[in-house]
Amino acid sequence: MKVYLYYIGKPRDRGANAMAEDFFGRAGRYARCEMREVHPQRFDPWDRHPAASKILLDPAGRPLDSAAVAALFEKAEMEGRDLVFVVGGADGLPPAWCSRADLLLSLSPMTFPHELARVLLAEQIYRAFATLRGHPYPR
Repeated sequence: MKVYLYYIGKPRDRGANAMAEDFFGRAGRYARCEMREVHPQRFDPWDRHPAASKILLDPAGRPLDSAAVAALFEKAEMEGRDLVFVVGGADGLPPAWCSRADLLLSLSPMTFPHELARVLLAEQIYRAFATLRGHPYPR
């Protein structure tokens, strides 16, 4: 299983970038993880990862608690399926992408800058792996 976290828009806040990279690096102990900026005009998650589950962050998406996120990871591991997460930029995600997503996920009813959304998502990815491995972090 591999985990991809793609984001639209330049990451400008060094502090937020460092936090996201730290959590994603920790998650990398459990699975191969890749995080990078993409440009919707030149990138299509469905072409690049045809068999992966695509989870797009959207304010209108489904809210999940940490246990439900861990369950997504557990299912993906059992199926041997990669997970692709996409965080939109200032203008959100391309509308055509949202209709094709396997899951639209809402981190909160509040709106966050994409850098902060990346930090929150990276932390939840690490938390999911730590939960599944019995690590004390998620207590």
